[in-house]
Amino acid sequence: MYKNTTSVRIRYSETDQMGVVHHANYAHFCEIGRTEWLRDLGTSYKHLEESGVMLPVISLTCNFKKSAYYDQVITIHTYLKKTPSVKIEFDYEIMNENKELLCTGNTILAFVNATTMRPTRCPEHILNKIEKNTTTS
Repeated sequence: MYKNTTSVRIRYSETDQMGVVHHANYAHFCEIGRTEWLRDLGTSYKHLEESGVMLPVISLTCNFKKSAYYDQVITIHTYLKKTPSVKIEFDYEIMNENKELLCTGNTILAFVNATTMRPTRCPEHILNKIEKNTTTS
């Protein structure tokens, strides 16, 4: 399935007094990965919201392997797990500059109609972009 890779430098505010990234920031890193995945696909959260579709997270898991530290550059690999329907699922691998695995993760998000707040199917234009990018990769 379709994959995106993006890098982020760890900021001081994301660390504790020892310079270690606080575990709560990994959810934020997954969000960065999803946002860039959508942007790389040719759309954005903003476009989805303007078209009346919201994407709340309904499940998040993180499995920590090693610590990330202040001023390191981490790489977030975001993988679409399967073709979306009413839900979209991503897997993540977060690596440090030495290509050591820091964290694996998974999120599941639901497509929700912004007006009714009821589940809805993945928009057709997203499915078309995924299909196009999967066949050309």
